Amino acid sequence: MTLFEPELGTPAAPSGPLVRVRAKVAYDGTGYAGFAPQPRQKTVGGTLAGALEKALHHPVELTCAGRTDAGVHAWGQVVSFDAAADGFDPKRLQRSVNKMLAPSIAVRSLEAAAPGFDARFSAVSRRYRYTVLDAAVADPFLASTAWWVDKPLDLRAMRLACDPLLGEHDFASFCRVPKDKPDASLVRRVLDARWEVDEHDDGQLLRFWIEANAFCHQMVRSIVGTLVEVGLGKTRAGELTSILRAGDRAAAGKVAPPHGLCLWEVTY
Repeated sequence: MTLFEPELGTPAAPSGPLVRVRAKVAYDGTGYAGFAPQPRQKTVGGTLAGALEKALHHPVELTCAGRTDAGVHAWGQVVSFDAAADGFDPKRLQRSVNKMLAPSIAVRSLEAAAPGFDARFSAVSRRYRYTVLDAAVADPFLASTAWWVDKPLDLRAMRLACDPLLGEHDFASFCRVPKDKPDASLVRRVLDARWEVDEHDDGQLLRFWIEANAFCHQMVRSIVGTLVEVGLGKTRAGELTSILRAGDRAAAGKVAPPHGLCLWEVTY
């Protein structure tokens, strides 16, 4: 879906020189069918592309650092695209699209990039944050951004369970195998995996941070679901190594809900 009205027709492609553009985007993924544009679906990428096309008066093909799923949020998503160089004004373009996209999507920065820059393939690592509200009573103000768990979680055990995740592993136990690429490698290198905790009136607010060179589909949510089972005493922290080695999705815990997940930062 784009912001173009049907009667406006398809805009003409730019005929002159192009400039590669890099933008950092934040969004509330609630109500969006993920980032990737899909026919007859409201998506973050489709909505963003539509605003850019309306402001630039030519088609835009977006590349993103991470194709977030339906309901997943972002604070530091990065996209790249080509724009007509003639009259390109990054500040004016940023202001224009933000007026169209507010409040659920915000372009935090927008600038010209090196010609070969690619939001996906130029990335060195991605960092995600997953938020869990561990409390007896739900918090309506966190309902769209945190997974509410109403039973006490053992944070010490959850922290111990992070250690086996570090380093390079085959994460088949924590990933959904791509239907179009069943033989694709699921080996990823995790650089950081840890829990932070903040006080909450009715319990504790837990934030799981994980950084890796790349992630496979549902990897973070599968890991979080398994770590929460460790916190509930359903799985022992020492079992994480055997779960990893199993290479079987059935060996790990359930997938955590999407609304607690946020693409926080991309490193280049």
